[in-house]
Amino acid sequence: MAKQSIFGRISTLMKANVNALLDSAEDPQKMLDQLVRDFSNSIADAESAVAETIGNLRLLERDHQEDIQAAAEWGNKALAASRKADELRGAGNTADADKFDNLAKIALQRQISEENEARAVEPTIASQTEVVAKLKDGLNGMKQKLEELKSKRSELLARAKTAEAQNKVHDAVKSIDVLDPTSELGRFEDKVRRQEALAAGKQELAASSLDAQFEALEDVGELTEVEARLAAIKTGGTPPAAAINAPSQPYTP
Repeated sequence: MAKQSIFGRISTLMKANVNALLDSAEDPQKMLDQLVRDFSNSIADAESAVAETIGNLRLLERDHQEDIQAAAEWGNKALAASRKADELRGAGNTADADKFDNLAKIALQRQISEENEARAVEPTIASQTEVVAKLKDGLNGMKQKLEELKSKRSELLARAKTAEAQNKVHDAVKSIDVLDPTSELGRFEDKVRRQEALAAGKQELAASSLDAQFEALEDVGELTEVEARLAAIKTGGTPPAAAINAPSQPYTP
């Protein structure tokens, strides 16, 4: 993956306004789920690319270190050859001294070549080091953004469940308002009162009928007494009531 494309993806995701995306989404939960998947996939891709970039940087650093070590080794060889040449020249062996001086020159040339290679790669190493640092920061930011998304998703799900429960309670209360159980009890109470009134009416009617029967019996008793008194009069006797209430004197017709 190219460096520019890595930066572009990280920059785009880092600038993503989660709240704005949710506000514009028809289904925020689905939007969050999709964002979490996108971020997770992007983080995985970016991690792979950053790892590759870091690997390349470490190779450059190793090559640079090898160039420095090689330059140092060639410098040591040049120094050893130069000392050997001085030693031989001091002993009067000019030919061999010149030979070692030539070897010292060759070693110095190799040293210069290794130093140039090491120096040439240093700007690249510095640039790649800066890139890696930015990529690491970007990855950390993406991971924080991912945690924010996950937290938002959890919060949204909790709020959705709470809202659902509140709606159920509201609907239940609304149904109770529409079908008030106290009104049902009131109607039942009215029914019971009507039944009680009916029973009382029947009882009163029955009592009235019984009183009428007793009154009829009293009327019969009065007629019987009248007949008895009439019969007593006709036979010249004393009426029963007169016999009970009158003073004890003989009756004179």
